[in-house]
Amino acid sequence: MTAVGLDIRHFGTEDLTEIRRTIIDLHAAATGPDRDDDFKKKFPWFVDHWGGKEGYVCVIAYDDETPVGFAYGAPLDEGREWWREYVREVPEKHRTFAFSELAVHPSKRKQGVSDTLTRALFENRLEDLAVLLVDVTHPRVQSLYERWGFKKVGERRPFPDSPVYAVMLAELPLR
Repeated sequence: MTAVGLDIRHFGTEDLTEIRRTIIDLHAAATGPDRDDDFKKKFPWFVDHWGGKEGYVCVIAYDDETPVGFAYGAPLDEGREWWREYVREVPEKHRTFAFSELAVHPSKRKQGVSDTLTRALFENRLEDLAVLLVDVTHPRVQSLYERWGFKKVGERRPFPDSPVYAVMLAELPLR
């Protein structure tokens, strides 16, 4: 399902100062006021980290002028595709886009916003593959990514204090 009537805007590294607060506020709304975990506290660091990467792209969906969701990521450096350790045979085409974050305001869920944002993020990508991490305790989110063509290839704990994530890989363009 694709969301209708949203204004999807594209941003890059040069726009991070302008969009940073919007991303952080949307993430806080999406994760909810009851979630007080370390990731939520560290999220501004992740925004700055990814926003500083070469090729960073962020798409934000607006309903009129109200931001209702975002997705962002950046290409991985050639030869540093960390997902390789999870596959038996590395695909011949391996240029990879890391899909770092997707968040939708609770008032706009189940309306196709995630699909719209994801497709906007990946349109016209030059990479061959996309990789993402999803918390293994969120099987419905993993299922959503599987519908777009992502396959679980392993599990990873990227930081000692992080949850275990499913490593998911997809060929581009997404189906």
